[in-house]
Amino acid sequence: MNSLSDLIKLLTVSDKKQFKQFLHQKNKRQDVKNLQLFNLIETDDIDRLNKLYDSKKNKDAYHALCKRLQDNLLIFLSQKTFENTNSDAHEALRLLVVGRFLLENDNIKIAFKCLDNAENIAVQLEQFNLLNELLLLKLQYAHLSGAEDLEILTARFTRNQLQMQREAKLNIAYAFLRQQLQQIHLNGKVVNLTALMIATIRKYKISVQDLMTYKSVYQILFIANEYAAIQQNYGLIERYINRTDQFIQNKPGDKQAYLFYHISILYYLANFYLRQRQFTKSRSYLQKMAGLMETDQRYYALFYLRYKLLQALNLFFTGSADDAISMLQESLSKIKLSSKPEEVEDLRICLAMFLALCNDKGSLKQLTLLTRTDAWYEKKMGMLWTIRKNLMEMLIQAQFANIDLAMSRLNSFRRRYKKYLLKTSEDRVLQFLKLVEKYLLQPNVVSETSYKNAVLSLLTKEGDSDIFTLSFIAWLIARCEKQTAYEVVLTVLRGERNSF
Repeated sequence: MNSLSDLIKLLTVSDKKQFKQFLHQKNKRQDVKNLQLFNLIETDDIDRLNKLYDSKKNKDAYHALCKRLQDNLLIFLSQKTFENTNSDAHEALRLLVVGRFLLENDNIKIAFKCLDNAENIAVQLEQFNLLNELLLLKLQYAHLSGAEDLEILTARFTRNQLQMQREAKLNIAYAFLRQQLQQIHLNGKVVNLTALMIATIRKYKISVQDLMTYKSVYQILFIANEYAAIQQNYGLIERYINRTDQFIQNKPGDKQAYLFYHISILYYLANFYLRQRQFTKSRSYLQKMAGLMETDQRYYALFYLRYKLLQALNLFFTGSADDAISMLQESLSKIKLSSKPEEVEDLRICLAMFLALCNDKGSLKQLTLLTRTDAWYEKKMGMLWTIRKNLMEMLIQAQFANIDLAMSRLNSFRRRYKKYLLKTSEDRVLQFLKLVEKYLLQPNVVSETSYKNAVLSLLTKEGDSDIFTLSFIAWLIARCEKQTAYEVVLTVLRGERNSF
C-alpha cells in the first residue's frame, strides 16, 4: 500500500482529475471500486478495507483491487510522461514510432524522412540503444524503393554495435564503483580511489578514448566527489578535477546536446573548489552553471536547490552570513512535492548550521524539521552526513543550555557510531567527542590551558581543512572565547588563527 500511496503523491491536482477521468473511461462495470479506493487513499483514510468490503469478505479482493489500481496508475503515468516530455531523446523516439507506423502502412517516403531525422538526433545525443532500434528498422525495410544502400546501413549498424558495447562496459564499471562506494558509506570499507579506478578500468578493458565523453567524465567525477566527501579531504581528487577542467575547455562539439552532464560537471567543480576554500573559482563555475541552467527550464528546476546550496555556502564562508541565510530560507519556501527529499534535507541542515554558528536560536527550530530516522539518513545521505547531523544536534542543544539533552544525544551517538568510527580510523571524531563531553560535564574546563591547546591542536591535523570540519572545531574554540563560532570560522579561513 505504501508504494501505491507514494505513486499517488506524485500526481498534481490536475493529474488526479485526469486520472479519475482515465479510470471512468476504462471501467466497464458500475460496481468497480477503483475510484472509491483512490479517493480513500488520497484522503489518507486508514479504514479503507472496511469501507470497501463487508467484514465477511477476505482481504484478497482488497489486495487485488489495490493491484489493479496500481497497474492503471502506472499506465497513466507512462502515457503522461511520454506525452509531456519534450527532450530531444523523446522526440527521436516519437519519430521512430511514427516511422514504423508509416512503413507498416506503405507511406515509405515520409517514413524514411522521419527515421532520418530521428537518427540525426540519436547520433548527436549518443543514444546508442535508440540508434540501434532505428538502424534495425531501416535494415528491415532496406529492400524498399527509396531505402539507403544496404552496405552503408550495415557499416553504420556495426559501428553502433561497437559503441553500444563500449557504453555497456562503462556502465558496468560505473555500477561496480557505485557498489564499492556503498561499501565505504555503510560498512567503513577502506580503499584507495586511484588504485580502485585503475583496477576497474583494467578489469573491464576500458580505453582512455572511452573515458573522453561527457557522460563518462560525469560518472568519474561523481565517484571522485563521493569518495572525497567520505574521506573529508578533497585534495585526494585534485588530479581528476584538473583533468575535468582540461576536458571542459577542450571538448569540441555541441555541448547543448549533453546539457545534463555538462551542468553536473560544473556543479562538481564548483563544489570541489568550495571545499578547497577557493571561493572565487567556485563562484565562477556556479556562474557558468547558472548560465546553462537558464537555457532549459527542465534543468533549471532539476538543479535549482543544489545550485542555491552551493551559492549560499560560498556567501556564508566569505562573510555574508545574512545573505546566505536569506537565500536558504527563500529556497526552502519554494520547495515542491517534486523536490528531492535529500536536497531539501541538505538545505535544512545547512540553514541550522548557519544559524547556530551565528548564535541564533532559530537553529533549534530547524532541528525539529529534520524528522527522518537515522537509518533513513544513513541510507539516503550517507554515514558521514548522518554523523555530522548528530554531532550538530548535540552541539546546538549544548549551545543553548540544554545540557541534559546534549549529554543524552552524545551517549546515543557513541553507542550507535563508536564501532563504525573505530573501524574507519576516525580518531578525529572520537577525540572531538571527548572534548565536547568534557565541556558538557565541566563547562569551566574551557578556561584551562591544556583544554585550549587540545582544541587548537585539532586545527593542525591533516585533512581537517574541510570547511565543515572547521565549523565544528570553531564551535569548541568559541566556547573558550567571547566570540561566535562564525567569527572564529572566518578568522581560521583567513589564516589568522594560530593561538588563543
